[in-house]
Amino acid sequence: SLEFLYLGGNFITSIPPELANLPSLSYLVLCDNKIQSIPPQLAQLHSLRSLSLHNNLLTYLPREILNLVHLEELSLRGNPLVVRFVRDLTYNPPSLQELAGRTIKTRNVPYAPSDLPENLFRYLSLASNCPNPKCGGVYFDSCVRQIKFVDFCGKYRLPLMHYLCSPECSSPCSSASQSSTSQSESDSEDEASVAARRMQKVLLG
Repeated sequence: SLEFLYLGGNFITSIPPELANLPSLSYLVLCDNKIQSIPPQLAQLHSLRSLSLHNNLLTYLPREILNLVHLEELSLRGNPLVVRFVRDLTYNPPSLQELAGRTIKTRNVPYAPSDLPENLFRYLSLASNCPNPKCGGVYFDSCVRQIKFVDFCGKYRLPLMHYLCSPECSSPCSSASQSSTSQSESDSEDEASVAARRMQKVLLG
């Protein structure tokens, strides 16, 4: 039933995903630390109203942060994402197991627990849908990490991290001033505009 958690002014370098197991958390203060990334699991904090992340080492935000439907205040000032952005993200080719799993999922090949070893059946249940609506594919362990710049509050272009199934689903975003024409980019901007209207205060600088 914890509602307010203040962890500012420490030397915290990462946020444990288990923090998402606090359903009543409304105010989370993580400012003045050494945090480099935000776990996407924090999007499960559906009661969160205020998130303070200023003066950390963030270079991007997870796309899932747009799912915080009650978030009203977001403080990001003093982070590298305000002045520089992530580049040269690498992509590791999928394994044969992943290729087989993708084929089973995308072609809707029927299977049952009795047909497969337990570890393979569990593996197939871990498939994530590619967010590119023109793709319709899935991925397991191998995915493309890509920064998408989306308009936020009509003033800033905020870098959000996307996970796509392959490089063919991605589109180059080389600077904060460039605009992509891909469908997934448009979807992200639509989501961000909704979040921007919802939030009452966003502090970036």
